[in-house]
Amino acid sequence: MSNSLPVNDSTFDSEVLKASTPVLVDFWAPWCGPCRAVAPTVDAIAAEFTGKLKVVKLNTDESGEVAMKYGVTSIPTLMVFKNGDAVDRMLGNRPKSDLAAMVSRHIE
Repeated sequence: MSNSLPVNDSTFDSEVLKASTPVLVDFWAPWCGPCRAVAPTVDAIAAEFTGKLKVVKLNTDESGEVAMKYGVTSIPTLMVFKNGDAVDRMLGNRPKSDLAAMVSRHIE
């Protein structure tokens, strides 16, 4: 079971941009092997930072508008949003330590 919330073009503003905590957005697609490979790491980050970080997943096949707006041209792309702004980005299937370090920079 995933610790992340699915979002789409219509729920992105309310779930991500208006969130009271930093949000990690996993831009992914079902056919993407590296996206499936990084999914357990994203879930582990969601569990580790419960209460400090919101974690959401956006399927780029179904919600291309948001992906285009934020310049997501390859997946997986992991972005941190804080106070409605994209503040950090990481591409590809990276180790949990890299993702945790990125997220930690934006948690108070």
